[in-house]
Amino acid sequence: MKAKRLSVEGNIAVGKSTFLRLLSRVNPDWSLVTEPLKKWQNIQTTAQPQDFSQDMGNLLQLIYKDPARWSYTFQTFSCLSRFRIQIEPLPEQLLKIKEPVQIFERSIYSDRYVFALTLSKLGHMNAVEWAMYQEWHSFLMQEFDERVALDGIVYLRANPEKCFERLQKRAREEEMTVQQNYLENLHEQHENWLARKTTNVQFQKVKNIPVLMLDVNEDFENNSDASDLLSHKVKDFIADL
Repeated sequence: MKAKRLSVEGNIAVGKSTFLRLLSRVNPDWSLVTEPLKKWQNIQTTAQPQDFSQDMGNLLQLIYKDPARWSYTFQTFSCLSRFRIQIEPLPEQLLKIKEPVQIFERSIYSDRYVFALTLSKLGHMNAVEWAMYQEWHSFLMQEFDERVALDGIVYLRANPEKCFERLQKRAREEEMTVQQNYLENLHEQHENWLARKTTNVQFQKVKNIPVLMLDVNEDFENNSDASDLLSHKVKDFIADL
């Protein structure tokens, strides 16, 4: 059985996790797949404890502390983990549903066309690293093809200033050094890819994915009218795919 597969995209701290919780209440039958954050925060290693500090297993911490050193490493691992998630067979409970829906928090596409591309533009990934990343990403895209394909993208849009405010409010330890200008760069790249469609995307299937753009500058978590409006837009979008 083929499920309708979507990703929820957006800037850091735009409200993706909150939005996924909203969708889980709207339709408990939908399969919602969150980012493997804990895996990025705790890289398993065979090295002896005395050979590395506690932070050395936290890739998220490392990339924010020293992006020039760790950007390629982080993007390699994050994209690998996303590929693994997107090629997994449908959960058993979805197979029992007449019209199954699977929604991912970000995707292998935003990994390349937003985050890796932005880090490359900022000089945190050098030309060789960016070329290598694109080479193996394209190869995996071609190899897995339909297994990683998405039917739609939900783009959560908020001003970088609002995202920065939310980032500071949630106070995740690894993100304490993140500056607003980085969120501004990520916002610009999201806009280029999903709104303006000026990003050079090498795959026609990715270019043609339908996009639902939702303004989430307003707090929707504690606003029933706003959350109802957003959820109805998502349901209608999925029904039309």
